Amino acid sequence: MTTTPSLQPSSQEIRDAHTRILPHIHCTPLISNQSINKIVDAELFFKCENMQKVGAFKARGATNAVLSLSKELQVKGVATHSSGNHAQALSWAASLIGAEAHIVMPSNSNRVKIEAVKGYGGKITFCKPTLSSREATLEKVIGETGATEIHPYDNIHIIAGQATATIEMLETAGALDMVMAPVGGGGLLSGTALACHYFAPTTKVVAAEPEQADDAFRSFTQRKFIPSVNPTTIADGLRTSLGEITFPIILNYVTRIFTVKEETIITAMRLIWERMKILIEPSAAVPLAVFLEGHDELKGKRVGVILSGGNADLDNLPWSK
Repeated sequence: MTTTPSLQPSSQEIRDAHTRILPHIHCTPLISNQSINKIVDAELFFKCENMQKVGAFKARGATNAVLSLSKELQVKGVATHSSGNHAQALSWAASLIGAEAHIVMPSNSNRVKIEAVKGYGGKITFCKPTLSSREATLEKVIGETGATEIHPYDNIHIIAGQATATIEMLETAGALDMVMAPVGGGGLLSGTALACHYFAPTTKVVAAEPEQADDAFRSFTQRKFIPSVNPTTIADGLRTSLGEITFPIILNYVTRIFTVKEETIITAMRLIWERMKILIEPSAAVPLAVFLEGHDELKGKRVGVILSGGNADLDNLPWSK
C-alpha cells in the first residue's frame, strides 16, 4: 500500500462538497457540557453527527458522492457492500435523486439495519458473512446493473463530504487546540485532518481507536499498512481496515492515534447518555474514552470531538448485560 497522498480532495473540493450537500443534510449542533468538561479537565465541543440524517456522519459523504456522479451514472444507480451506517446513508442519498441503491449485506446483518436500508429504498442482495463473498456478490450486482460502486471510505468524494462536519465545527467553535475523531476505515478522520490542514492549520488532529481494533494505531506507528484481523471491539463501526486513499492522508496530517479499553468505551457512552441526554452508539464514545483514561497533553485544551453516530441497538445496550 502506498503512503504518498497522491489522491486527496483539495480545499476547493471540500468547500464545493459543503455547498453541494447543505440543502440535504442537517447542520448538526455543537454542544459543550460543563460536567463532562470538569471530569476530563478540558473544554470539549461535541459535533453531534448522531443527530445527522440516517443517524450518522456517513450521510455527508454518501450525499456528496451520489450528487457528484454524472447524470448518466446517476440513472444507472449506485452500489456498495455494507452492513452498517454506509448502507443506510447510500440508500438515503440515492433516494434524493430517485436513483437505485444496490446494497450487498451479509446474511447475519442486524435486523434493525436491514429494515432501515429497506426503509430508505435500498435494494438488498444478501451474501455469506465473509469479505470474499461480499466482494464477489457486489461484483456480480454491478455487472448485472451497471451501477457505480461507492466505497464506504476509500473514495475522494466520500472523504470531501465527511470533511464538512469539521468545517461547520470550526465555524461555530472558533479556534481549537485540536480536533478528535474516531477511526475505522479512515474516511471521517482523513476528511477531518484535511479540513483542519486547509482551514485551521494550527489545530492538531488526533484520533481515537479501540485497543481491540488497533490496526490504525499500529499502521500509523509503524508507518506501514497493517490490516484489521478479527477485531472484537464493541465499537462495531471501527472494525474496518484503513484504505489506499485514507491511510496516506492520515500519515501526513494526523498527529497521534490514541487507543482505549473496552470498559472505558462503555463508561464514556453511558456518561454521554446520562450527562448530555443524547443517544450515541459505541463507536461515537471512543474519543471521550481517550479523555477518561487521562492524558496530560489533553488537559486544559479546547478540543472539538466528533460524535460519529447514534445508531445504537436499544435491545443490546452494553451496560444492560
